[in-house]
Amino acid sequence: MRIAITGSKGQLGTALQAILTEEDLLLIDLPEDDITDYRHIRDRIAEFAPDVVIHGAAYTNVDGCEEQPELAYLANALGSRNVALACQACNAAMVCISTDYVFDGLKGEPYWEFDDPHPLSVYAQSKLAGERMVQSLLQRYYIVRTAWLYSKSGNNFVNTVLRLADQRDELHMVTDEVGSPTYAPDLAEAVAKLIHHQAYGIYHFTNQGTCSRFEWARRVLDLAGKPDYRLLPNTNYKRLAKVPAQVEIRNFCGATLGITLRPWSEALEDFFK
Repeated sequence: MRIAITGSKGQLGTALQAILTEEDLLLIDLPEDDITDYRHIRDRIAEFAPDVVIHGAAYTNVDGCEEQPELAYLANALGSRNVALACQACNAAMVCISTDYVFDGLKGEPYWEFDDPHPLSVYAQSKLAGERMVQSLLQRYYIVRTAWLYSKSGNNFVNTVLRLADQRDELHMVTDEVGSPTYAPDLAEAVAKLIHHQAYGIYHFTNQGTCSRFEWARRVLDLAGKPDYRLLPNTNYKRLAKVPAQVEIRNFCGATLGITLRPWSEALEDFFK
């Protein structure tokens, strides 16, 4: 297959390259390629004439989006529109990577792919706007919502916990934010399987199960050989963006195709191996 990957230098983009070794890839990322530049991104993708575009590029600084809403919508909404229009121009299918934050976390049980979103933050609103841009412009699309992505490289929760634990005598982590840590190589494998099915629509791909940020950090420290490190629970953390307190997204549609992800604790063990 001919596959274009936006955000190719990011966690998911890097993991996809490690899996899609037999495919013909076009790698798209800053500074050479800017998804907010409509003409450039249209011509860049159309010239390559891909079978599918995996769109992982985004502005993912959740608090930063509150401070720079125009940038959030430019990257996450109009950027997704630009990639969708490029797909339209060369008749390519599109995978749009989105987020569990499109939900408010008030349901009290796992969210299905069919549940109505209710985003709380500018980041989540801009990502949902991107989803709707793709849906309005294309017939052949996959929207893949994921959560709490991490990998060996990049700025993510796991690497941050390890770095701070080396710098400080103790850490405070919230117990009232619950989600599903997702290992980028596992997500990449799921996406690589998905694009071989012409079953277009919305998918929820995370590693199975949930934990709080505190529980996640505790497991990270234990696996890193720091079981006695002083980690303290916190419920008073203040941030600019309002994020859902508890979100679990259910993989219903992907499972019908035989695409599932393992439990988050198993994936985290592999991270340390």
